[in-house]
Amino acid sequence: MSKIDFGLDAWFEAHAAELCGSDDELARVIAVDRERFVVHDGESELFAVLTRKFVQATESPADFPVVGDWVCLEHHERDAFTSITTVLPRKTVLRRKMAGTEIEFQMLAANIDTAFIAQSCHLDFNIRRLERYLVMVNQDQIEPVLLLTKTDLISPEALDQVVTKIRKAGIDHTIIKLSNVTGEGIDLVRERLLARKTCCLLGSSGAGKTSLLNHIANTSFKTKSVSVSGAGRHTTVRRRLMMLDNGAMLIDMPGVRELGVMSGREGIDERFSDILALGETCRFNDCGHSNEPGCAINEAIASGDLDEDHYKNYLKIKQESEAYEKAHAEKLKKGKGSRRPSPSKAKHKKRH
Repeated sequence: MSKIDFGLDAWFEAHAAELCGSDDELARVIAVDRERFVVHDGESELFAVLTRKFVQATESPADFPVVGDWVCLEHHERDAFTSITTVLPRKTVLRRKMAGTEIEFQMLAANIDTAFIAQSCHLDFNIRRLERYLVMVNQDQIEPVLLLTKTDLISPEALDQVVTKIRKAGIDHTIIKLSNVTGEGIDLVRERLLARKTCCLLGSSGAGKTSLLNHIANTSFKTKSVSVSGAGRHTTVRRRLMMLDNGAMLIDMPGVRELGVMSGREGIDERFSDILALGETCRFNDCGHSNEPGCAINEAIASGDLDEDHYKNYLKIKQESEAYEKAHAEKLKKGKGSRRPSPSKAKHKKRH
């Protein structure tokens, strides 16, 4: 196994040549446990800590290493650990606004190619929550794949209704119908796990992520009963990147209860492109989509061509994003939140 197997490519190597010290070694963060990091250098796992210089120079928590990051390591001959001196720029990131705050956000993982978004089609299916997940992954051009789990608990007709509801909301991404009991869809998931590519599992607790992980990664994590139906739940307490037998990498994510939206215009525009396209056909260019004559949005809602809840969710998410941008700008203006740019996709144009 080598660093290339863990996703190292010429783009990361070029940044490493610029940012790492001559004696530093590259490694990828595979787990974070408070102030300790588990990294893999292509040969073995190592424990690492942050250097004091790194901590003092870092003004934002977003700049600290997360699972999936590539970092520069400084080895200590007499100690059984290494130090992280630099975090390389990120191709993609997963992040969300922290609950109860206006501007702070939490970094979830970095350098992800595909996000599997799992939602139970039995009890926990929520189209509005699914749209929030899509805004989050679309913002950084991560490929989403939708997993409708626990299909063995509903009828084929009810399952078709769920799929129709998703399509009616303008969501045209790949859908995999999945059952960890019957095995339906598991091979389709495996086909999308490609060598040297990094995927992650997103979804609420109880959506069947851990059971799926046990199938595709030959693990044996235990699940807990969440209802009389016998559906299982395993509370993942930390994110960890795992190397699968076929050379693909998979990050298991704890269930996300709240999906606060940050500044995410690109993700919002892509997720709600159907609404934006409709708005461009209104009679007036400055249509507020309220009581104006010739409003294409209102006409589509009245005719049933546009789901009203879908439109309301767009307005809510757009309002959250604008509020975040305003609060962030005010904090910077007051001089309380100046921060150096975090290593992000802003430093590159992602290649396809």
